[in-house]
Amino acid sequence: MTQELPARRRAKRPQPGFDQRLLALALLSGLPGSAVSLVLLAAGGYAPKVFWTLAVLIVAMWLGFAFAVRRRAVIPLQTLSNLLAALRESDFSIRGRGAHRDDSLGEVTREVNELAETLREQRWGALEATALLERIMEEIDVALFAFDHNGALRLLNRAGEQLLALPAERLIGRSAGELGLDRCLDQDTPRILEAAFPGGAGRWEVRRGEFRQGGLPMRLLVLTDMSRALRQEEAHAWQRLIRVLGHEMNNSLAPIHSIAGSLEALVARRPLPEDWDEDLRRGLAVISGRAASLSRFLEAYARLSQLPPPRRQPLDLGALVRRVAGLEPRLTVGVDPGPESMVDADGDQIEQLLINLVHNAADAALETGGGVTIGWSRGEGVVEVAVRDEGPGLSNTSNLFVPFFTTKPGGSGIGLVLSRQIAEAHGGSLTVANRAAGRGCEATLRLPAGP
Repeated sequence: MTQELPARRRAKRPQPGFDQRLLALALLSGLPGSAVSLVLLAAGGYAPKVFWTLAVLIVAMWLGFAFAVRRRAVIPLQTLSNLLAALRESDFSIRGRGAHRDDSLGEVTREVNELAETLREQRWGALEATALLERIMEEIDVALFAFDHNGALRLLNRAGEQLLALPAERLIGRSAGELGLDRCLDQDTPRILEAAFPGGAGRWEVRRGEFRQGGLPMRLLVLTDMSRALRQEEAHAWQRLIRVLGHEMNNSLAPIHSIAGSLEALVARRPLPEDWDEDLRRGLAVISGRAASLSRFLEAYARLSQLPPPRRQPLDLGALVRRVAGLEPRLTVGVDPGPESMVDADGDQIEQLLINLVHNAADAALETGGGVTIGWSRGEGVVEVAVRDEGPGLSNTSNLFVPFFTTKPGGSGIGLVLSRQIAEAHGGSLTVANRAAGRGCEATLRLPAGP
């Protein structure tokens, strides 16, 4: 048979507190001296009245000093406890008194006061930062959503409420699937998504991130309406196009209309002037010339809007630059050789781009009798081709890449625009600016470097 365990256990005595232990130690420290004093007092043969008076005085002083020691130690500790409790409750306005540098407890009190001041400043900074963040979240027109680790919505801004067409109190706590945002959270980002929400439909840029709040992981979802920005850019593009088309067509149609009216009046005259046939031929020649100019303009527009995608293949950039430099018939183009560089590009398109740049540089250089140089260099993952001229430079760079804008007589205004389209189609860029050292300007083509 197994022996049964005792049903009762001995109750654990409560341990005395710090103030009781301190009082006991103070009493024990004064007990030997008080006891010796009482023994000597009893052996001294004093009268009973004197004996009891002195005995009561000794015992009273012993107990008084013991309780004074307890009070001097416990009360500062209680004050520190209250200060720490106030800090725990986020009340940073209470300060301890008697914080002296030459006192141990005073040093502790002073440190607690400085901690309270530091925490107060940090709290105000956190409150101001939080208020600024909330203000920014409310003012931006980007929809923000924060989901917890269970997929429940915990935070959103005003744009998010407008997108889902519901107030925040009716959205908080609902899952991403219930809100129709599950596919935005599950797929890779950033990306463009065609989607319809209760508050709007269109193209949205989806971005996702992670952060922690209260020690728990949170997922942040950002939805940016791209349709509005695209519509605005489309409207600006149409306005620029209509302005350019209207300007060019008016330049051609106005003289055609004027000369046609003059010829109509000439033919209606009776009798006809002796040189009427010469005036007629001259007027028809002007009309033909303006019509041909308008036709060339429309052909240039068609060529600008129908740029084919590049057919990439390994291309020796140095050989291409040397070949382009030899195609300019009006002057000798200097070549600044660089390191051997290969690019993955469409050779025909890059050659046309460089021909446009060299042709423009030669036009500028011929105005002042300067020269043109072309060179290339290789950087970290990029190859640069620079075309420099010693012309008069650029007086205004804001309209360089505006379609059909030109300052050259007979120019089409599409050379630089077409060149930049070719560069960007290859993942590169094209910039034109005045040279920092010397006169003239510099056109820089940047392309991703090949192996």
